[in-house]
Amino acid sequence: MTEVATQTKPNKQLERTKQAKETIASWLKIAGITVNGENPWDIQVHDDRFYSRVLAEGSLGLGESYMDGWWDAVKLDELICHVLRANLDKKVARNLKIIMQALSAKVINLQSRERSKKVAEVHYNLDNNLYRKMLGESMAYTCGYWKEADNLDQAQYAKYELICRKLELQPGERVLELGCGWGGFAKYAAEKYGVTMMSVNIAKEQVAYGRKLCEGLPVTFCLCDYRDDYVYNPQKESFDKVVSIGMCEHVGHKNYKTFMRIAHNNLKEGGLFLLHTIGANDVRNTIEPWHGKYIFPNGCLPAAQQLATAAENLFLMEDWHNFGADYDKTLMAWFENFESHWEELKANYDERFYRMWVYYLKSCAGMFRARDAGLWQLVYSKGRRVGGYTSVR
Repeated sequence: MTEVATQTKPNKQLERTKQAKETIASWLKIAGITVNGENPWDIQVHDDRFYSRVLAEGSLGLGESYMDGWWDAVKLDELICHVLRANLDKKVARNLKIIMQALSAKVINLQSRERSKKVAEVHYNLDNNLYRKMLGESMAYTCGYWKEADNLDQAQYAKYELICRKLELQPGERVLELGCGWGGFAKYAAEKYGVTMMSVNIAKEQVAYGRKLCEGLPVTFCLCDYRDDYVYNPQKESFDKVVSIGMCEHVGHKNYKTFMRIAHNNLKEGGLFLLHTIGANDVRNTIEPWHGKYIFPNGCLPAAQQLATAAENLFLMEDWHNFGADYDKTLMAWFENFESHWEELKANYDERFYRMWVYYLKSCAGMFRARDAGLWQLVYSKGRRVGGYTSVR
């Protein structure tokens, strides 16, 4: 009996692996992906445990098994694009842990003051040198504007210029920036448009970098949460313009109204508020599991209806601009920079980090290529602004 039982157990495991392989292969075929095929977007599987892992864990298992070296693809970005265009992400059943995370996001404020600090600690405070090598001269960590740009730096400065023009910045105006990255936009706006900037950020490494970058300019950096009292309850409506570039993805659905109210409370009557954010095609109160675990903890992409509801009775919508396809180009440019500098960066990182970062950049590029998310610039005005607003592109 013992010998029979010993032989039966591995046979069952082999059968489960075979079934998982057949299931995953059939799904990939729908997306035009062949297991161990010859196309650059075909998946090359090195470890058969991959199939059961993805079947059980979905996108989290897909990303983690890539980090573990269980599979590769010459063009990982194109593989992800194929997967999303075929809606394969909807086929894999989510496990109990992921389901519970989604349910808890409806009840718990995952972007509370305390929980919001995690993304700064895990991601934004990671390594300024890494980001310098990857992001280039502009140090802009948001989508560039490629309409007339030939390279990454041109696209990022074109984005800064586009924002300044949309905000109709004038010399001497005061601008509140909610989430400032490494200070690139604050520097550009202060130098090119003669405005005074107050920039808010919870990431200490970014604030320290921004303060050095903007030395001698009328720019003040506040290491604080946007909900801290002197931002949340200003003494008066003291800013001519308010801008937020790439922070709304960390605000969360339970805080959108608060976020909009803070912008409103700080803005003078007739002033403009520009919001630059990745946008989801539908309501998703949590970020995709792999990115939520390794890159942007507690992140959340806003949906159009969520932002529209949050702005009700506070702002007049003036303009909504989607140039999400430009994020594909931006991410691939970041990847090229990261790859070209890896030899000098790898002294501080291991192979698993390298694979994690490659997966992050290329999977995001594939997401935008598949139009699974957008990149929005929204312009709001406060009060009944005389003369209306002219859209800028």
